[in-house]
Amino acid sequence: MSKQAVSAQFHLLKALNRWPKDTLRPTVQLQEVLKKRFEAKGSGLSEQEKLKQANALYSLLDNRYKKKYPIHGENSLMKPKSNPTYFADLVRELEEAPNRSWLDRTLLRLKGIIRLKQ
Repeated sequence: MSKQAVSAQFHLLKALNRWPKDTLRPTVQLQEVLKKRFEAKGSGLSEQEKLKQANALYSLLDNRYKKKYPIHGENSLMKPKSNPTYFADLVRELEEAPNRSWLDRTLLRLKGIIRLKQ
């Protein structure tokens, strides 16, 4: 294996190890899927392509595009006039979801099915 090949593999694995874990789906992790893809012998990717993909992973991890293209008026983007609390509620739900019991999940599902208006 050439020095560049080892370097590309090293950078890919290093970037994937830094990738955050998905708490909503703990059995299916993006890192594991991509590691299997890159470790496969017949992946069909050149070393240059692997380095480009490692660079893309690093740029996502470092929020490079968020820094390069900042959103002005971010508050208005996160609080639409039609439903100002939508994104705050969504984030709260996503943070609470992994810690819910079976009963809590079932009750929420039933509340979603039976929507009573007051």
